[in-house]
Amino acid sequence: MPAQINYFDEIIVDNFAGGGGASVGIELATGRPVDIAINHDPAAILMHRTNHPYTTHLQASVWDVDPVEVCAGRPVGLAWFSPDCKHFSKAKGAALVDRNIRGLAWIVLRWAGTVRPCVIILENVEEFQTWGPVRKGKPVKKKSGQTFRKWLRQLRDLGYAVVYRELVAADYGAPTTRKRFFLVARCDGRPIVWPEPTHAPRNSEAVRSGRLAPWRSAAEIIDWSLPCYSIFESRETIKQQFGVSVQRPLRENTLRRIIRGVDKFTIKSGEPFIVQCNHVGGDRAQQTDSPMPTITVQARSSLSSPASRPEIGISSMSL
Repeated sequence: MPAQINYFDEIIVDNFAGGGGASVGIELATGRPVDIAINHDPAAILMHRTNHPYTTHLQASVWDVDPVEVCAGRPVGLAWFSPDCKHFSKAKGAALVDRNIRGLAWIVLRWAGTVRPCVIILENVEEFQTWGPVRKGKPVKKKSGQTFRKWLRQLRDLGYAVVYRELVAADYGAPTTRKRFFLVARCDGRPIVWPEPTHAPRNSEAVRSGRLAPWRSAAEIIDWSLPCYSIFESRETIKQQFGVSVQRPLRENTLRRIIRGVDKFTIKSGEPFIVQCNHVGGDRAQQTDSPMPTITVQARSSLSSPASRPEIGISSMSL
């Protein structure tokens, strides 16, 4: 894609820009700044402006932005869309969903029908493909994917070739197993080319044969010098020493996960481990030589390492 965008004539637009993560990736891929970033949140726009000072920033709802007006006659080489994913994600659990937030992706058709970007890329959770009608805050199961297929058909009717896939970040050298849905649409007649994976699980045939590098590990990105507090310290002590408010005593399910992690990764291996505290049930302990799971805006992962406590034998340090 970088070689196919005319840097002098075509502009790049980052809708739902957030703090600028997508814009960083776009800049790395194209070698040039994003021209326009749109987000309704003032804190997100402030962060984006700090990290991307050469970008024009619009603090507004995507629905309040007129593509024709903001593009001012300049052709759009790439329009990026990362609409809110919380009301599709399975991580939302049993909470009610908002049909208006689920419908944010309709803005793609507005851009496609007015300024006709050469390339459109949309990123979301894999459950985006289940987009369908909502009744009383709950998706209608028998109509799962109905709205997605309608939206897809309308995008193609506007003259776009559309391809989509689910990609795992670890396959491309990132130390996280974050999986996301990516859709690429083009109207310039050129082929849609997907990147080839560069990494694979350590025990895979591709790694054993030397064709691909092993997945990068969480241990590579953890700052092991950071101080951490014990699960045995009181809420008051931790607040005084570290200035943070924590849950003490820990929830019973969290303690069970830590016990499983200590048994599997500490007693038997003597190595630190990561425990997930954002899901109910299941063995969520993970070794640090594997990629990190998806990181959300809520801090719900703990790094635990063995420490000797004569009165109990084993303790766990949690950060």
